[in-house]
Amino acid sequence: MFRTALRNLLAHKTRLMMTALAVLLGTAFVSGTLVFSDSVGSAFRSKTAKSLDDVAVSVTPGPPRTGAKDGVLDARVVERVRALPGVTSVRPSVGGTVTVADKHDNPAGSEWGSSGANYVPGKDGKDSRYPLKSGRGPASAAEIVLDTRTAEKAGVKPGDTVRFAIDGPVMTKKLVGTVGTDDPRVGAGGSLALFDTATAQKLFGKPGEFGELVVSAAPGADQNALTREVKAALPAGLEAQSGKELAAQQSKAIDQETSSIRKTLLVFAGISLFVGVFIIANTFTMLIAQRTREIALLRAVGASRRQVVRSVLIEAGLLGLAASAAGFLLGLGIAVGLRAVLNAGGAQLPDGPLVVEPTAVASALGVGFLVTVLAAWLPSRKAARIAPVEALAAVDQAPAPRGLVVRNSIGAVLTGLGVAAMLHVTTLRDSGGLTIAMAGSALTLAGVIVLAPLLSRPFVALFGKLTGRLTGISGKLAKENALRNPRRTAATASALMIGLTLITGLTVTAVSANQGVDRMGKQDLTADYRVSSTSYLGLSPDVAKTLAERPGVAAAVPLRMTGFKSNGEPAGIQTGDLAALGEITDLHVTSGSLADVRGKETVAVSRPYAEKHGLRIGSTLPMDFYRGGTAKPRVVAVYAENDVLVDTLAAPALVDPLLDRVRDDAVYLKAAPGQAGKLPAEVKKAMGGNPIIKVESQDDLRRASAGSIDSVLYMLYGLLGMAVVIAVIGVVNTLAMSVFERTREIGMLRAIGLARTGVKRMVRLESIMIAMFGAVLGVGVGIFLAWSGGHLLRSSFPTYEMVVPWARIAIFLLLALAVGVLAAVWPARRASRLNVLESIGSQ
Repeated sequence: MFRTALRNLLAHKTRLMMTALAVLLGTAFVSGTLVFSDSVGSAFRSKTAKSLDDVAVSVTPGPPRTGAKDGVLDARVVERVRALPGVTSVRPSVGGTVTVADKHDNPAGSEWGSSGANYVPGKDGKDSRYPLKSGRGPASAAEIVLDTRTAEKAGVKPGDTVRFAIDGPVMTKKLVGTVGTDDPRVGAGGSLALFDTATAQKLFGKPGEFGELVVSAAPGADQNALTREVKAALPAGLEAQSGKELAAQQSKAIDQETSSIRKTLLVFAGISLFVGVFIIANTFTMLIAQRTREIALLRAVGASRRQVVRSVLIEAGLLGLAASAAGFLLGLGIAVGLRAVLNAGGAQLPDGPLVVEPTAVASALGVGFLVTVLAAWLPSRKAARIAPVEALAAVDQAPAPRGLVVRNSIGAVLTGLGVAAMLHVTTLRDSGGLTIAMAGSALTLAGVIVLAPLLSRPFVALFGKLTGRLTGISGKLAKENALRNPRRTAATASALMIGLTLITGLTVTAVSANQGVDRMGKQDLTADYRVSSTSYLGLSPDVAKTLAERPGVAAAVPLRMTGFKSNGEPAGIQTGDLAALGEITDLHVTSGSLADVRGKETVAVSRPYAEKHGLRIGSTLPMDFYRGGTAKPRVVAVYAENDVLVDTLAAPALVDPLLDRVRDDAVYLKAAPGQAGKLPAEVKKAMGGNPIIKVESQDDLRRASAGSIDSVLYMLYGLLGMAVVIAVIGVVNTLAMSVFERTREIGMLRAIGLARTGVKRMVRLESIMIAMFGAVLGVGVGIFLAWSGGHLLRSSFPTYEMVVPWARIAIFLLLALAVGVLAAVWPARRASRLNVLESIGSQ
């Protein structure tokens, strides 16, 4: 039977080519994902490990302790640690965020990766951690050093003046050198600025204090023992970790990051393989129908049912292994290409070799093999159930009516359960029903797939009437061909339906979310601009004062916030110029008065927060602040939910003492009549071209929110595109094998006068029917799932309301029509070129 399976595989290699291609693409997605995530993780770990090469122990300040005076990481601690046996050197470092300006006053590095540190020269005057590429290290408060990438982005070279900012005004220093660095943040698109130690302490902390001590030891030294000695020598409030512990922590963090990427990509790889199951099952069903006489002869000469099943599964397994091996090789190319594509999009992934783990090889081959064998299992059992005498008497039997009845019954139950679950989701008012929504979506989709043969009959019949009137006999024949085996038609269409269901559901949800964001911005924000910092350190209070004095500014309202817990639940508290809030946001006070929010004893709360915690005017709100301290202010005002404001509002007297440094999160500007268009340039001018200053209009804010949604949506389109491509291969495969199956019939049609163009049109219309059936079903199910699942967003997204983007839906249907036309090109051409006499004589 093994030899029989091998012979069948080689004999039908052309007919199995499309199936092999579907398996190849699916396993390529899997292997490419695994190799890509392993390679990126290895590159990050390598960069991190290299930056920790000389770290035996790291000493840092511990978290602040209430009621205790903590030790300070200063020169005395440095000398105490340096005097310990086994310590070869101690590198005191201090760092923070530095935003370097380019020639256009924009940040020269990414917002999250712009860093600054101190340059610590050794006896040779050089810092081994930052090898010089040109010039020298900084030696005074007037000098700065940049890494080579940042210098190139900023367009400066040694001798030029560098403009930069931290959290306040623009500063300038002379560039005296450039360095290389292994810092992963810089490699990922960030920037690095270096200063002499005294200057760095003034910029990032307090004079004489450090942020970390990097302790080095002799090669082979026991890091754990040295760490214990360092801990014993430290004053209270300081912590020590070994270099190995730091490396392990960073490696764990990297694994978590790459794991999330891997899981996301594997979900879409799984969708592609699931779509491939329909193609594989369809192919083997048709092959078995074409080899009925052969199977009957095997049964007649003594082959058992188990041997027939085994023969088909061996054939499928060999096909799966061969396609998976080719898919794995293609996956290596995908891994390389994915890194290049993401880097081109600004991801700045670190360079590194391609890492091929044995698990990636085993997973790719194993998944492809199992999927192919499992998909061929039902067709193999069908082949084994055919009695030899019946099989010899008939080449192609219609499916047993009982089978369709049972299938339709199961499909109705699954669909009913899924629809009921999704209707239940529409009654929920929070996101806690996500599990129910996912289960309901899966049941609905599975039920529709099972019911697809039943649903295909009315659709094909209706479509056939239309095409019959327009194209005559070709349209009628196409309809009969599609209805001849509804299971085959449904399985082919279901592969396309799955992809379009997901694409439609995501599109409707994303467009609805964009519309909700747009309504939210128009509803609450009345300020013309928001001024914020790219450094995430906030803005100096002087910024609001400076902007308020500029011509064209009617109001400049700063807002800042911190966090607290009340009865164990987190919340935010905001402060600023509360009297001027009405200038920048449409604030509705439903009870009490905002004017009563004064001092440390009173707060205002949003209505949703008040309802959730049972608060009213006069209630006491217990607050445990994240930065230490407690308060029990009295509620004196309740305001309607507002997108600009958080859960609670308080006077600066309550909030400001809780901040390390008083910094505004943003300053909202209201322009004087007719001056709105001039404000961005006026703000930049007032701030001296400060690179950390970001000025955003209402439209900018809405586009930023919508842009992130659209970016994710287009990325998902790309990932789901693989499933759609595999579905298209399925249509081509089904039509090609159907043409082979109907060779004699096509020969008879040609003999009685059907022209070659008529044959082509017949195959093309059948393809269009299949594609449009899958598209209409996918679009319908996708809209239903988006409508029902969207209710989960309304509790946290009040302005969300489902919007059906009919223009995009029309594009999806047109693309499905194009798929039907293109998928039929090769099968239609092949059918039209069949030799009439040879076709009539075929069996």
